[in-house]
Amino acid sequence: MSVLLTLARIIDRINEAIGRFISWALLLAVLICSGNAIMRYAFDTSSNAWLEIQWYLFSAVFLLAAPYTLRRNEHVRIDVIAGKFSRRTQIGIDIFGILAFLMPMALIMLNFALPYAWLSFQNQEMSSNAGGLIVWPAKMLIPFGFALLALQGVSELIKRIGYFRGRVPESEFEKHVAEPVAERAGE
Repeated sequence: MSVLLTLARIIDRINEAIGRFISWALLLAVLICSGNAIMRYAFDTSSNAWLEIQWYLFSAVFLLAAPYTLRRNEHVRIDVIAGKFSRRTQIGIDIFGILAFLMPMALIMLNFALPYAWLSFQNQEMSSNAGGLIVWPAKMLIPFGFALLALQGVSELIKRIGYFRGRVPESEFEKHVAEPVAERAGE
C-alpha cells in the first residue's frame, strides 16, 4: 500500500502542477479574445488564427484542468444525496463512481482519441479556414487530457482504498477550495 500511496502522491503533484500552469492559459485566452474583438470593431480587421488560438486555449483549459479539479475534490458530485450518509459510505460511493463511470469513460475516450490525434499528427493536419493554424496540437490535447484524468482516477481510487485500510486520513477527501490571495501567499 505504501508504494501505491507514493504513486498517488506523484500523480497528484503532476496534476497539481499542470493545473496551476494551465490556469494561465485561461487568462491568455481572455486577453486574445479581447484583443481580437478590439481589433475587429476598432480597426475592422481580424484573423482566423487568433480565433483558433483562443479555441485551442479554452480546450486546453477544460481538458487539462479536469484532473486538477478531480484532485482538489471540486468536481460535480451528488452531494445532495451522498451528504446524508457517513464518510465511509461516501467514500464507498466515490469508489463505485470511479470504477463504474470515471475510469470506463476516460479509457474509452482515450481509446478513441489516440488514433484520432495520431492521424492528425501524421497528416500534419491544418485548419480548413484561411489563415488558420495547425490542428494536430489541439487534437493531441484530447488523449493527453483523458490520460491525465485516468491517472488521477487511479490516484483517487488508491487514496480511498487507503482510507478503508486506515492509511489515509479523512481530511484528504475534503474540498481544497482556497481563497486566491491565500493560495498565492502559500506558493
